[in-house]
Amino acid sequence: MTRNAIDAGKFAWQPDSVARARSRLASFLKFCGIDSYDDLYRYSINDIPRFTSQVIDFLSIEFDKPYNQILDLSRGLAWAQWCVGGKLNISRSCLDRHLDSPRSDAPAVIWEGEEGSSRILPYAELFEMVETCAAGLRALGLGRGDAIGLHLPMMPETVVALLAIARIGAIALPLFSGYGPAAIESRLRDTGAKALFTCDSFPRHGRAITAYATAAGAVENCIKTTKVIIVERTGISIDKRPGRDITWSELLRLARASGPGAGYAEATDAEDPLIVLFSSGTTGRPKGIVHSHCGFPIKAAQDMAFGTDVGPEDRIVWVTDIGWMMGPWLIYGATLLGATIVLYDGAPDYPHRDRLWDVCARNRVSILGLSPTLVRAMSSQEGAPRLKFDLSPLRILASTGEPWNPDPWWWLFEKVGGERLPIINYSGGTEISGGILMGNPLTPIKACSFSGPCPGIAADVVDENGCTLRKGVGELIIRQPWIGMARGFWNDPEHYIQTYWSRWPGVWRHGDWAQIDDDGHWYILGRSDDTIKVAGKRISPAEIESILVSHPDIAEAAVVGIPDDLKGSVAVAFCVPARGAQDDSALCAKLRQLVAKQLGKTLCPEKIFIVSALPRTRNAKIMRRVIRSAYLNLDLGNISALENPEAVEAIQQIAPGQHKERGRWHGTESSET
Repeated sequence: MTRNAIDAGKFAWQPDSVARARSRLASFLKFCGIDSYDDLYRYSINDIPRFTSQVIDFLSIEFDKPYNQILDLSRGLAWAQWCVGGKLNISRSCLDRHLDSPRSDAPAVIWEGEEGSSRILPYAELFEMVETCAAGLRALGLGRGDAIGLHLPMMPETVVALLAIARIGAIALPLFSGYGPAAIESRLRDTGAKALFTCDSFPRHGRAITAYATAAGAVENCIKTTKVIIVERTGISIDKRPGRDITWSELLRLARASGPGAGYAEATDAEDPLIVLFSSGTTGRPKGIVHSHCGFPIKAAQDMAFGTDVGPEDRIVWVTDIGWMMGPWLIYGATLLGATIVLYDGAPDYPHRDRLWDVCARNRVSILGLSPTLVRAMSSQEGAPRLKFDLSPLRILASTGEPWNPDPWWWLFEKVGGERLPIINYSGGTEISGGILMGNPLTPIKACSFSGPCPGIAADVVDENGCTLRKGVGELIIRQPWIGMARGFWNDPEHYIQTYWSRWPGVWRHGDWAQIDDDGHWYILGRSDDTIKVAGKRISPAEIESILVSHPDIAEAAVVGIPDDLKGSVAVAFCVPARGAQDDSALCAKLRQLVAKQLGKTLCPEKIFIVSALPRTRNAKIMRRVIRSAYLNLDLGNISALENPEAVEAIQQIAPGQHKERGRWHGTESSET
């Protein structure tokens, strides 16, 4: 089949009888007594309580006390309660049940570091390490309801720590390993975190990233964070603070001194908070999204099983970070399914550009998850990785993070998958615990598309009035509750309702533009709000702006996201200098260094422009939408409310039309007009 035919709307991949028969999704159809996928989806949204109960049974989730009601909507759809009356500590289903099964001696984690070090943890050893870590945390005085930060690269101790935090009934707070001190501090302070896991350092492109120094700087102003646990990743010398800092080795010795049984699983309620994942909106502080023991892990395992077809015999790599929701998603989902997590802690192109393919080949990876950003970077390589390395164990390719564009999608499909492997596209969010839309092994796939909504997700595309839309681009919404839904924002219920539930009564507004084609395939066309997603990592404009205006030479700042061929989106900043400040390139360089120091280089603005004024309304609201449209030379829409339209003209003169085509591809014209 030619690419022109595919681009005209034909299918790039269709399942054969072997793929259908072996899939976990086919097993679930049989488990439910349903004949077709279409029938399953209709059933899943028409009888959500029964469907969810069957998912829990199919995944063999172990409750210490059975729930007496699967779904309670007495507080309203936004505050749905799940598994009411049930006692569930999810770590038991991730670990304990594998001990009396053939998975006990099978690898739970295979790890490789950038420098070449490697380790394998069978399920039995992972269980022992989690119990020991849990006992150590209890010996430090930590327990149920305490927030504990995770500032670690993807390594075995990261898996252990995440599950140990769940085991003692505490709340995990994953933090992006590339964050600067200010970003870490704000999240620790917001949650009142009592402890923080970090490491001495970790390698990237052959250089040592001094994680401990960054973490220590963040903790200085966090009064409640009284313990810092340091994993000895590289063994470099560090100056510990007595009474606060404890190494991983010391934590384990402390645990063993506590005696047997101290690593038991706390009897948590099914709806007890398990994890707080931070996502950023367009204004204000980052949002701490709360998920429960019966929410995030179950939705993760469901999507992993039904979408990417992961089972006990599979080895899954997902190139991610613990601070991105896909890190916890990978750990909870894979261990619930008894699969093997293959972690690579390093740059995927170091010391050679084929490092990732080498890792996959040597570890016989069967499921590989990548972001379109990473594929864009790798697609410049000559030749086909499948011809250089034995990638025959691969069954599934998967992607999430941001919308695709065709060329890198086809490169992955042809050069890596050999036109035989499906690319399971996956889109949802931190607030969803996984996917709204996803492909699966039972339905055909088009380039850059989604087969449809995930089972149990009553998704729709609507117009500005909230009415179903089948022709054209509209807002992506969800009309029914699902088990992985957010349990609100940390200590901010009103903001949660305002952000997601206020546009249309009883409807979740996700903030994405979406479209459905005539064959029922779905497409995501970008964000409908101002959130910037850089290489799959969301950042609030306000977070960057607050750092820029902290410089004495800057009076105001506005940050917008623009399309980028490599990263999907990049941040561009527009700054108004303070009176008397020197407007020169040296100031812009200093501002970039300031943001990089506080938030990390990944989230630093790609460009910073000095302007005389920012477009604003008469009530002093800065119009980021107008700034972005002016910079990309797009239609400005209605600007009658602007107080100073001359500021728009100044921005248009900075980069007139140079990003037009990239903006058009990513749907920015439709989202801005």
